[in-house]
Amino acid sequence: MSKNNNLESMPIRVDRLLRSIASNSRSSIARVASILESNSDVGQELAQVLEARAGNSHVIGITGAPGAGKSTLISAMLGELLERGKRIAVVAVDPSSPITGGAVLGDRVRMGQFGAHENVFIRSIASRGHLGGLSKTTGNVINLFDAVGFDVIIVETVGAGQSEVEISQFADTSIVVCPPGLGDDVQASKAGILEIADVLVVNKSDLPLAERTVRELQEMLTLRKKTGSWTVPVIRTMATARGGIADLADAVQKHSEAVGKGTRMVSPKSAEASKPATPKNDETELALMTFFARDQYVKHNGIQCISLSGGLAKLKMKVAEHHINFNQRCHGGAIFTLADTAFGLSCNSYGTIAAGIDVHITYQQPVSVGETLIASAFEVSRSKKLCVYRVEVRREEDGMLISSFTGTAFFTGRPHVG
Repeated sequence: MSKNNNLESMPIRVDRLLRSIASNSRSSIARVASILESNSDVGQELAQVLEARAGNSHVIGITGAPGAGKSTLISAMLGELLERGKRIAVVAVDPSSPITGGAVLGDRVRMGQFGAHENVFIRSIASRGHLGGLSKTTGNVINLFDAVGFDVIIVETVGAGQSEVEISQFADTSIVVCPPGLGDDVQASKAGILEIADVLVVNKSDLPLAERTVRELQEMLTLRKKTGSWTVPVIRTMATARGGIADLADAVQKHSEAVGKGTRMVSPKSAEASKPATPKNDETELALMTFFARDQYVKHNGIQCISLSGGLAKLKMKVAEHHINFNQRCHGGAIFTLADTAFGLSCNSYGTIAAGIDVHITYQQPVSVGETLIASAFEVSRSKKLCVYRVEVRREEDGMLISSFTGTAFFTGRPHVG
């Protein structure tokens, strides 16, 4: 009875919340943002309504390694955009506190000088352990700020590594911030996070190695496959003194004019069309199984393929004496090999070569001789260039989770050669 009454009153409450934010009251916007973050029934209903009203703001994603100066850069950009007459919202995704689960709020502190400005709204969100540099509800909060009429929405990710590229799904313009020294020969050759950049920024450009980093990033761009007519610029900034910030704002404006706003609102059909094609026959599976059979390291570890299809793979390995480490438990390297092989097969099942660029693995339980491990790989997200997969390794005997593996791969566009 109570549940039915709650459902009947939900549309009324949603309508009341929508009226409350129409006046652009800061307290009302903050309250609605909290409801969206809660992911409650009302929050989900509200999110659907806001999504239908969104698509007019220019969403700028700012990501990069920890310590690159992202928050200070955003603070400098706020000053520049305010001078240009913009109304700006900032969504700062902070690491979660290991004690309370809430946002640490370090980013919001560094942007504090503009926090009370009538044309600026800063909202911190806890990542709550979500992979990808964002949180599960980031998209809903972006739509809120879009629906209430902010000209620009800046989204700052948690300090990101090579696999944290989720911001590209939400941003019209993705800015990747690099501190001097990060663009070294090894880093610049990776596809990962640098591949999503519409604008590259070398911040702290007054420090040693800044010019070298600029050159290496420019060299990396010459090797990257160009898509469309946009040429990715490398901008030098010194955020603490607003050096180069006007140039950065100009580059962002030019990119917005080139690609438009609301690109995240693309229809599911269009989004699906941009993805790599799903295998239509058994040719890809046959090619992969041929490669699998030739892999001597896989053979040495006794790994067997149970099943393989578009984006999915399941393998098994019985733990033998040669898998055992000095603690008389299954060696972590053997478990990694099992998980990594499942990752490789699943992400390569679309007919073109997917090159692994970053992986993370955790181990939960020890494994002994004679036990059988099952690795199940499945797709978490996929775009035209990148895919993220999760692999769960479980003990066959009791279903216990032994290891969790997350991998990011880059679609090269090159077909498999038998």
